[in-house]
Amino acid sequence: MKDWKYENEQWTKLPTYLKHLPLFTRHIDLFSAFWRYVWSIFLKDIAFKFYIRLKVTGGSFAQIYKEHPRLIVISNHASHLDAVSVAASIPRRYWLDLYIAAAKDYFFTNPLFTFFSKHCLGAIPIDRKDRRGEAINLIIKLLNELPRMWLIIFPEGTRSKTGKIQEFKRGISIFAERTKTPILFLYLEGNADLWPKGNLLPKPGKLVIHVGPVHPPADIKTVFAAYKAWVMTINPDAFPAANEEQAPGEASNDDPTFEA
Repeated sequence: MKDWKYENEQWTKLPTYLKHLPLFTRHIDLFSAFWRYVWSIFLKDIAFKFYIRLKVTGGSFAQIYKEHPRLIVISNHASHLDAVSVAASIPRRYWLDLYIAAAKDYFFTNPLFTFFSKHCLGAIPIDRKDRRGEAINLIIKLLNELPRMWLIIFPEGTRSKTGKIQEFKRGISIFAERTKTPILFLYLEGNADLWPKGNLLPKPGKLVIHVGPVHPPADIKTVFAAYKAWVMTINPDAFPAANEEQAPGEASNDDPTFEA
């Protein structure tokens, strides 16, 4: 995959060892802002209003945004609806501070996906085969230097095949602890039924996004335990049975990268 060139002020502040990454124009240029606005209209005012009825319950994004300019936003992950539904739930006025960690080998594989990912999603391409830690360093750099940044991450690392929430990889704790960034808990209810893994298109229906507490930076076991305790108050069946669970951070692939 050919690397992109980028010359805007934001990216040129990155250290030299990160500049060969396939970054996108994240600066507030008119072209990207236009497509982000068009996409937000389609997503919020059409797709998640008439085809999928999106309901947001729990905490206030406005209050959270006021108190936490930098935040790692996490949720369960069982569907291709997840990234766009989380974005649809967040007020449009915050979208230019919204980033999504997305798998480079999926979201940046052809010109159409690449255009959509970089201009509509605001995706940061994550190379899941990156063994030099460059993707991790890039996100840490951004979390440390940007005045406002909400980073959407799915800590399970990939979509759940069963809809049950799997153990978390350690990436979110690395980012949170090294940058002192708190973590916002979200729980998506109905995503696996509307667009389960393996289906070509989503079905119409109702999707509920529960906005939970903001958790301070902590190790992955602490974060997973707190997330599980909160989700269990909403859906006691959200996790696999005890004898099927794997301890957080002990997945066979310990690469802390993410699929959106």
